[in-house]
Amino acid sequence: MIGGVDEAGRGCVLGPLVIAIAVAKQEVADGLRALGVRDSKELTPKKREELAALVRKECGVVVLKISAEELNELMGRHVSLNEIEALWIAKGLMKLGEGVKRVYIDSPDTVAKRFEKRIRKYYDAPFELSCEHKADANHPIAGAASIVAKVERDAEIAKIKKIVGYDFNSGYSSDPVTIDYLAKNLHNEKLKPYIRTKWKTIARLGQKKISEF
Repeated sequence: MIGGVDEAGRGCVLGPLVIAIAVAKQEVADGLRALGVRDSKELTPKKREELAALVRKECGVVVLKISAEELNELMGRHVSLNEIEALWIAKGLMKLGEGVKRVYIDSPDTVAKRFEKRIRKYYDAPFELSCEHKADANHPIAGAASIVAKVERDAEIAKIKKIVGYDFNSGYSSDPVTIDYLAKNLHNEKLKPYIRTKWKTIARLGQKKISEF
């Protein structure tokens, strides 16, 4: 058995950070690329939905969602985003059954191997952890995780849009539609639980006072 880990929503200012883990027998994992599984960024939303269903059928899947409120609380205690992600990946790895030999992890750390040390502080996994840049593109099982994470994240964003009654697009800090909406709605009571107030993007928006949150 091998596994793959990836996230969706790391660079967002709205909504949760979603981490997914996919595990499968080596022969199943080897066949994923032929089925179209790859880095989720290379796929259309419709194709991601189709492949996410296929991944859930062919692989074991663990999904973890870190809400904006949880991220704010942890970062308020000066915990880095890399550390938060490592902690939650460790929680997910603890859920894996026996027989796993290696897990490929898409590393957010500039020094990819250093991310393994972060994870092992919280869970010294009894299997190999291969932390790499672009693991989602290099290993189909990590690509499978990236697809599930993205689909789950998109579903959460869709729920938030219904709650606030507005399509703010992606929720990413690089998205002008999202930023324009945030600039006008920083104090919207319905939106507040989903804003990552510790992000620098929020601090820059019109010089708003973060303390008012």
